[in-house]
Amino acid sequence: MLAGRDEKLSVEPPASGHDRSGFESGVELLDRYFRTQAGQHARKNMAAPFVLVLPDGTIAGYYTLSSTSVQLSELPESTLRKLPKYPRVPATLLGRLAVDWRLQGKGYGRFPLADALYRAARSEIAPFALIVEAFDDSARRFYERESFLPFPEQPLKLFRAMADIKQLFK
Repeated sequence: MLAGRDEKLSVEPPASGHDRSGFESGVELLDRYFRTQAGQHARKNMAAPFVLVLPDGTIAGYYTLSSTSVQLSELPESTLRKLPKYPRVPATLLGRLAVDWRLQGKGYGRFPLADALYRAARSEIAPFALIVEAFDDSARRFYERESFLPFPEQPLKLFRAMADIKQLFK
C-alpha cells in the first residue's frame, strides 16, 4: 500500500506528546539522534526537526532542516554557469530523513521529503538549493529518484536547485 491513500498524515514540529521512544529506522545513528539530540539542536537553533505523524499519533518518520553553504567548486559545471561568481552560495541542508523500518518501502519517505521541499521553497532566506547527504547507496537512489543531482566528487552528497523545487509548488 502506498502511504496516504486512506490515511491522514501530518508533518509537524515535535511536541511533548510525541513518543520518540518507539521510533526505529534501522539506522542506530539516526535513531539515537532523534531520541537524544534533535530536541537539543532545535532549542539551540542548530536544526529544525519535523515529524511525520500517523492518524493514531505514532511517529512514522522525521527530518531536520538547517542552513548551510556550498563551495561553488563542488558543483557541476552545468550548474556553475547559472550562478554568480561567489566562493560560496547559501543552501538549506536536509540533515536527516528517516522512516520507521516497519513503514519503509511503502512511500512514507516521500511525505517528509515533500514537506521539506515545501518549507525550503517558501523560505524568505533565499537558498540556492536543498542539499542532502545520503547515508548510503539506498538513500542516494531514493534522492536521485526525487530529482536530486549528485555533487561530482561526492556521490552521496546531492542537491536540488531551489528554482526547480519552486516549480513543483506553482
